Amino acid sequence: MRRDRVVVIGAGLGGLAAACRLAGAGHAVTVLERAAGPGGRAGRLQLGEYTFDTGPTVLTMSGLLADTFAAAGVAMEDVLTLIPLDPMYRAVFADGSVIKVRRGREAMAAEIAAVCGSTEADAFGRFCDWLTELYVLERDAFIDRNFDAPVDLVWPLRPALRLLQLGGLRNLARKVASFFHDERLQRLFSFQSLYAGLAPQRALAVYSVITYMDTVEGVLFPVGGMAAVGTALATAAEKAGAEFRFDCEVDRVLLARGTSGAVTGVRLASGEVVAADVVVCNPDLPVAYRTLLPGTPPPRRTRTGTYSPSAVLWHGGGRGPLPAEAAHHNIHFGDAWRSAFEALLDDGRPMPDPSILVSVPTMTEPGMAPPGGHVLYALEPVPNLDGAVDWVRERDAARSRLLAQLAAAGYPTQAEVETFVDPLDWERDGMERGTPFALAHRFFQSGPFRPGNVDRRAPGLVFVGSGTVPGVGVPMVLLSGRLAALRVEAHLRA
Repeated sequence: MRRDRVVVIGAGLGGLAAACRLAGAGHAVTVLERAAGPGGRAGRLQLGEYTFDTGPTVLTMSGLLADTFAAAGVAMEDVLTLIPLDPMYRAVFADGSVIKVRRGREAMAAEIAAVCGSTEADAFGRFCDWLTELYVLERDAFIDRNFDAPVDLVWPLRPALRLLQLGGLRNLARKVASFFHDERLQRLFSFQSLYAGLAPQRALAVYSVITYMDTVEGVLFPVGGMAAVGTALATAAEKAGAEFRFDCEVDRVLLARGTSGAVTGVRLASGEVVAADVVVCNPDLPVAYRTLLPGTPPPRRTRTGTYSPSAVLWHGGGRGPLPAEAAHHNIHFGDAWRSAFEALLDDGRPMPDPSILVSVPTMTEPGMAPPGGHVLYALEPVPNLDGAVDWVRERDAARSRLLAQLAAAGYPTQAEVETFVDPLDWERDGMERGTPFALAHRFFQSGPFRPGNVDRRAPGLVFVGSGTVPGVGVPMVLLSGRLAALRVEAHLRA
């Protein structure tokens, strides 16, 4: 009896999550990846004796990972070890004050009481209760769900009404301010909206679910670095029967009528044709249409929508003392706040007083550097390629500004090895508009309004990853793999 043939293009986390689920369900799964190994954006860079994670550095919601491994018949602890971080972040403010985001409600409430006072600590408990109820509601009714039409957003009606009652459609910054008077806490518990491409002052409170993932569920780090997640997922998919072909570039998705019709397989850059009943496509969705489906118009939103800001990223490996009390993850907030977002999002200019993330993974995984060395990952939000920056001319200046800010914060910047990534580099790696964060999560670019994970013109074609539902971030991309697998199963049953 012939098994259904599923080709997965791309071994990013979304493609790997789909492969785990589909192979675990008994389908004949072949994963085609142009790189030499799995992980996609969550990849690994080796420079001399230093190992760098090239993509996301913050891992939350380990239950979603465990569910993905279980779908492939593998226990997560057999292939991946996760270390809880505490503190999860060290937040440094322009006035020199520091708040450590501690693991567990009691520890965090004690930290807030010590720095901001008991009234704010009491507010933190109420805030966590609200975050938890909001997340549980959104997870089942709005996030972990395939949409076929906008009306699905308000049906069933009860969750939509409860979302309104919880203030989920209120302004995020104002909602967080309703719990906390201290501006530092307002920033600390709302900056996460930038991951979704939105300023806190313009985002809806529903995006507090990102804060829930960090603050309530907690931040972890894999032994071996973030790239170990992709390696472990590939191992699980292989154990379930999936076949992997690396250094294998796909040239085109083949449709029965050329630019439309049922999927018949894919053609590789070598000219080889791999037949398939279903193709799951993991490359950035608008780029996938342009490069793998020429002649098939992409969804209008990919052409006219607003994309998230990008980032410049400095990887540095070297020796030298770190700042006192440096943590694995460090957020250095600039003094400006509202005006910084206006420059970034309205004017397409770099933040005049940027806030930056500095991760030092060797504090948890020293094996990523030689003895006495450290790996630094410094990220600054910047405009994407729709902005006003000429990155060919401004690249060196942007690097110099970021290194100056790092040095002022006490980090060693005399690197033995280093590399710098700007929006043009992200674009060369296959990310639309030079941003690794896809379409911004504005209301009309989320849920049923986001580019869908199926295209009715091409039965058997399913998309996965941050460019489709539910959206950006490691947890969302893992869920996109589950939603894609559900679409595949529905197609094969039809």
